[in-house]
Amino acid sequence: MKTRYYHLPRLTGVDALRLDEREVPAPGPREVLVRMRAWSLNYRDLMIASNAYGRALKPDVVPLSDGAGEVVDAGSEVTRWREGDRVAGIFMPGWLSGPPTARKTAGALGGPTDGVLAEYVLFDQEALVAAPAQLDFAETATLPCAAVTAWHAVAVTGGLAPGQTVLTLGSGGVSLFALQFAALGGAKVLATSSDDAKLERLRSLGATDGLNYARTPDWGRVVAEATGGGVDHVVEVGGAGTLPQSLEAVRVGGRISLIGVLSRDGGADPSSVLRKGVTLQGMFVGSREMFEQMNRAIEHHRLRPVVDRAFPFAEAPAAYRYFAGRGHFGKVVITDE
Repeated sequence: MKTRYYHLPRLTGVDALRLDEREVPAPGPREVLVRMRAWSLNYRDLMIASNAYGRALKPDVVPLSDGAGEVVDAGSEVTRWREGDRVAGIFMPGWLSGPPTARKTAGALGGPTDGVLAEYVLFDQEALVAAPAQLDFAETATLPCAAVTAWHAVAVTGGLAPGQTVLTLGSGGVSLFALQFAALGGAKVLATSSDDAKLERLRSLGATDGLNYARTPDWGRVVAEATGGGVDHVVEVGGAGTLPQSLEAVRVGGRISLIGVLSRDGGADPSSVLRKGVTLQGMFVGSREMFEQMNRAIEHHRLRPVVDRAFPFAEAPAAYRYFAGRGHFGKVVITDE
């Protein structure tokens, strides 16, 4: 039987994305065949399509790391799943638990290895998690990269506790999940945006205060003053362009979780890190163990991911273009028709 899939014969941008057909793959002894029902986009996917990721990529790669679907077939040695199970793939199939290593983090989906933008995808049985019971496929598809990264930053390494102060930047997927997780844990969350309407929506999700960074370019100083010396934790998604302000915003002895590279302009003075004794740590998604822990919290608190807009599978390139426009609030998803 034939099935559709997308691939990137060239890394020259969204226009290089091609829709083709191939045979539905048959699972090996420890593999599971998943009928994909939804996918979601991350900034990484734009970088890969434009050959701006800075890492070795599989030639003619099938893109996207994030997707959800249902098990339709399984190999003879599969014990973790059965037909009809609702599942999502993990970002790095080799990182199941424990701290990251070069071996565990190799082979991330949609870059070094083929991703999930296909109607049928094979997974090793160990490289899947169960979808949270209350989430539909589109919501579940938002979780593997952005949500796990935010959970890793806020809950696993960030010392989340009631009364902690957390600063999130913008209204993309990672930032919204970080806001939601921090608010659930009793933290006070300050959020930034260049759009006042988005700031109101951020408050509705649990932010205790918001700051328009377009009107307040020295927002780091303002945040530090408003919090009596700085926040405990900054979830930093901007990169070089926003890190100097994040260093202003964080307290002495605080933490900055480095996640995104949305802005490459500018630079940070390392003396600020030394002077404040700041913990500056890079976040590269997380393990299956973290994903499963996060899903238990999502189920318990009935948390719903924020989906901005959904596009049908046949219009995946349009989803890429909409996402590249950066006008979204939350996640942009693709769904089967």
